[in-house]
Amino acid sequence: MKDDLKKKGADLGSEPPGRLLLKLAAPAITAQVVNALYNMVDRMYIGHIPETGATALTGVGVCFPLIMVVSAFAALMAMGGAPKASIMLGRKDHMTAERILGNCTTGTLAAGIVLTMLLLIFGRDLLLMFGASENTIGYAEGYMRIYACGTVFVQIALGLNNFITTQGFAAVSMLSVVIGAVANIILDPIFIFAMDMGVEGAALATVISQALSAAWVLRFLTGKRTVLRIRTQYMKPDPKLYGSCLALGLSPFVMQATEGVITVCFNSSLLTYGGDIAVGAMTILSSIMQIAMLPIQGITQGAQPIISFNYGAGSGERVKKTFLLQLMACVAYSTALWIVAMFAPRLFTTIFTSDPALTEYAVWAMRIYLAASLLLGIQVACQQTFIALGNAKTSFFLAVLRKIILLIPLIFILPQFMEQKDMAVFLAEPIADTLAVATTATMFFFQFRALMRRMEQRNKGAAGSMHKTCSSDG
Repeated sequence: MKDDLKKKGADLGSEPPGRLLLKLAAPAITAQVVNALYNMVDRMYIGHIPETGATALTGVGVCFPLIMVVSAFAALMAMGGAPKASIMLGRKDHMTAERILGNCTTGTLAAGIVLTMLLLIFGRDLLLMFGASENTIGYAEGYMRIYACGTVFVQIALGLNNFITTQGFAAVSMLSVVIGAVANIILDPIFIFAMDMGVEGAALATVISQALSAAWVLRFLTGKRTVLRIRTQYMKPDPKLYGSCLALGLSPFVMQATEGVITVCFNSSLLTYGGDIAVGAMTILSSIMQIAMLPIQGITQGAQPIISFNYGAGSGERVKKTFLLQLMACVAYSTALWIVAMFAPRLFTTIFTSDPALTEYAVWAMRIYLAASLLLGIQVACQQTFIALGNAKTSFFLAVLRKIILLIPLIFILPQFMEQKDMAVFLAEPIADTLAVATTATMFFFQFRALMRRMEQRNKGAAGSMHKTCSSDG
């Protein structure tokens, strides 16, 4: 298996961790940025539809929480299964790794089919619940009805792509995103403007683009280059495998699925205390955060297969070194982000608005909202390492802690104790971040050492069994 990885992908077991991290993180960061850019271009095209562009853009914006839920379900199985498959590869248990891939493939397809039916049946009601009005429901429903038909493609393209990354094929994984992005950018103006399909054209372009990405992913995972291959005999559901993958996937699922809920909480509270300008500023800040977090996500995606494989292989020193490199890279980036946000915030705000009043408000709000952003490198590096090591309970708790236990209540509680209500709402973010980072770092310090000791004991047990076998043979 090690020879296969050397020949076909990155050498996760012996190549220097620093070089490996750079090799795997660079394509992952590129894929994240390309994906974000093509989503922005999609909205730009819709916003420029003659006469109805603004209303159409608002209608499509209402679809965002549902789209995030669809993406979260892709993470539920695959982002839990991929690290486990990598750990099994490290242990040279190739069959179990392929069984995990097969089961995750079945689960991903099932999730796509169920979500498609739910969106087609209840889509209108859900859109109205998320804020669609009489003016925007037509655009929102038109977009969502077509997007729902491509849900299976989204599940495959976003979900199973993790199994390409976890084998060390970062460039191949990146291409699956780039293929979809380029196709979407080309098809959008054709369907929206040339064929006069409006928002339905934008949705159709997205579905076709995701289908192309899904085809690329499936072609690779059933081809000759892959180490882990989708095999029909391993696609029969195994409750034990499903349970372990779902448990580990709950953390990224919660982090993605709650984005829409948090946006609603922020906007409703800010509308009450700060009016439309506060909501506009929050839109800018959330957009900045989504883009700014992409490099950190790329770094941790690059580190995950290295940590998982070497943890499975019992290479403790490589696990520790990779984590430290990941931590230093994440902290360096989050510190640079904090410096720009505190001392040159207009570099960010002017990208999204030229309105003087909104710019001034957003600059003031950014310094509060991102006050603890230099700590995010610690939070993300530690939390994602728990996932890479297969620690489901801790990773799930930390995901729930920051967003559900801390952030959402603080959004509504802090304004009750402060005179400047809108400031209190923005302050919820850095307070939640600080408390979450303190908890995460403390738990990581103790649990990481325990996991390393457990791995050493497993290595000693394996060495003892081998010694007994050799003595018996002799």
